[in-house]
Amino acid sequence: MTKRSPEPLLWLLFSAGGMAAALLVPVLLFLFGIAFPLGWLPAPDHPHLLSVLRHPVTKAILLALCVLCLFHWAHRFRYTLYDGLQLKRLSKLINVLCYGGAVLGSVAAGCVLFRV
Repeated sequence: MTKRSPEPLLWLLFSAGGMAAALLVPVLLFLFGIAFPLGWLPAPDHPHLLSVLRHPVTKAILLALCVLCLFHWAHRFRYTLYDGLQLKRLSKLINVLCYGGAVLGSVAAGCVLFRV
């Protein structure tokens, strides 16, 4: 019997996180970091933005974005430590720290999102 590796799932999360980060994060940064503060677009008022954030679909999408971006970071950082710094001898510790950090960050994002 061969031992199954979680590697395909991790690569799936890596690629999905990269795609989500490349498509959604720049739009959010442009809107909330440039367009609204500079007055290029009319900023949503606080009650409207709060009602959008309280909708369960919005919470699910933001949570998915956070989770995927965190797992993308974890996988990229893991391989940076492996290949860039040649730390393959510490692979178990690196795996626990990288993916554990992504899981903890995901739980924290879920707590923040679902508390609003």
